[in-house]
Amino acid sequence: MIRLVTGGARSGKSTFAEKLYEDKEDVVYIATSKIWDEEMRERVDLHRKNRPKIWRTYEGNYGLRDSIGKERHYLLDCMTVMTSNIMFDMTGDIEYIDYELQEKIEGTVVQELKSLIDEIRLKGYDLVLVTNEVGYSIVPDNHISRVFRDMQGRINQKIAALSDNVYLVCCGIPVKIK
Repeated sequence: MIRLVTGGARSGKSTFAEKLYEDKEDVVYIATSKIWDEEMRERVDLHRKNRPKIWRTYEGNYGLRDSIGKERHYLLDCMTVMTSNIMFDMTGDIEYIDYELQEKIEGTVVQELKSLIDEIRLKGYDLVLVTNEVGYSIVPDNHISRVFRDMQGRINQKIAALSDNVYLVCCGIPVKIK
């Protein structure tokens, strides 16, 4: 079963995703965050403290199939951070991302996720993916932010189409939309 959990910042989506596996011990938590500064270190530490110690953690944005072991349950948190990490890996400090490069970035992200989804399905395992709904806010005031928002929206659509269930979490309340 492939489940996608989406929602805004601090909507409760990660908490809901983790509760889907609260009675499971054979869980692999696929963490996509990179620690760039003290704030991010605190966020990562908080996530680590809040999840069961028995769960195995795999950290990365590439080669996600390598996370798959004998465990039957996988939770990737989150696609949005993964997209931004891959985007910055591929663009560095450039100030304009043309459509060709946008397609290359988006294709890389989707291929990484699709490869993970395909392997999970092949093995008959379960996967929960967490992502942010980035289209409910104002239009960003700069090119890079608009490109990111647009790419993440398209990536979310593609992964939702591949998912068996999709949940939208708002104010801590999950609503099944697929």
